Amino acid sequence: MIYSSGGKHLHPIYTQMTELEEERISVLVPVLNEYQRLGPCLEGLLSQGEAVAEILVIDGGSSDGTQQLVSVYSQRDPRIQLVDASPIPPHWNGKSWGLQVGLLHASPACRWILTMDADVHPHSALAHTLLAQAYETGLPALSIATLQIIEGFGQGLLHPSLLTTLVYRFGIPGKIVRRVKDVQANGQCFLFLREVLEVCGGFSTARNSVCEDITVARAIVANGYPLAFYEAGELVTVRMYENWQETWRNWTRSLPMHDRFSGLNTLSGWLEVALVQALPIPMLLFLALLGIRGGWLFTLNSILALMRIGVLFGTARAYQQLPWSYWLSPFCDLPVALQLGINAIRRRYTWRGRTLIRGGCS
Repeated sequence: MIYSSGGKHLHPIYTQMTELEEERISVLVPVLNEYQRLGPCLEGLLSQGEAVAEILVIDGGSSDGTQQLVSVYSQRDPRIQLVDASPIPPHWNGKSWGLQVGLLHASPACRWILTMDADVHPHSALAHTLLAQAYETGLPALSIATLQIIEGFGQGLLHPSLLTTLVYRFGIPGKIVRRVKDVQANGQCFLFLREVLEVCGGFSTARNSVCEDITVARAIVANGYPLAFYEAGELVTVRMYENWQETWRNWTRSLPMHDRFSGLNTLSGWLEVALVQALPIPMLLFLALLGIRGGWLFTLNSILALMRIGVLFGTARAYQQLPWSYWLSPFCDLPVALQLGINAIRRRYTWRGRTLIRGGCS
């Protein structure tokens, strides 16, 4: 079974493609202290069949038993290999470094490179689906929106608000893009044609980026290659963060998507989030308190608020299950917009004990 796009989504079809069946993928999984989350990811990758020729787990210096876990899995299946990428050199984002080391270690027999985060749970049909989509569209790179797992009141409020900022800035997934400003991508599950990735500088192009997946995708488009971002339903599920505090600290770090390619697009995207997504509902409440229920300002914000509610119903499919607080998430839009604006101009971040500096890393 392989899959066809069917527009914005990936859907199953049945066919025979000899050339496709001969393609092989090298999977790169960068890790750092992922003992608690890595197992389900490796289980899913082992179920992919012959399309996956090797699974390189690139370790940046774990101290929690991650390396021992990988060794246990490698005894089950020799496709799983542990690659030691420690220590991470200065001026490198740790994930970008791990991916670049993995790329250099990948078998020359594999024409395709699939990057995957350790917290991702892939369905057994994922590899064939991605290859079929690449063949059908002729794309040298594509990524997919993972089905999100969130729990609790706080995550139900915050995570959907953050996710919605992507919809306002880039629209819904499913478009083939050829302009840098339109690039949307997800490094949690990203397939590359190896020769194109290498021509564009590999993952070294994102060595100083705090949004490495977007930066690599933008580099590919800047070099004249198209790419796309698709929804894929149950093909890939992920629980990105354990609680709303982690979500607030970490996702707001990369979500502004500010790098050397973005320029004024960072500002225009933030203004769209702030003025079109975040302000209408608070503005309506403010106008109601003043007793104003007419006029152009009230009408404009009413239309934008209704549009926000429509988006809320549309993004529900991005989640495996919805906490009841999901329906209140538009009330988080204003603090989210403010935080994204602050993080867009910040240069220094702390991630897992390592200080990241946009334009340099120490």
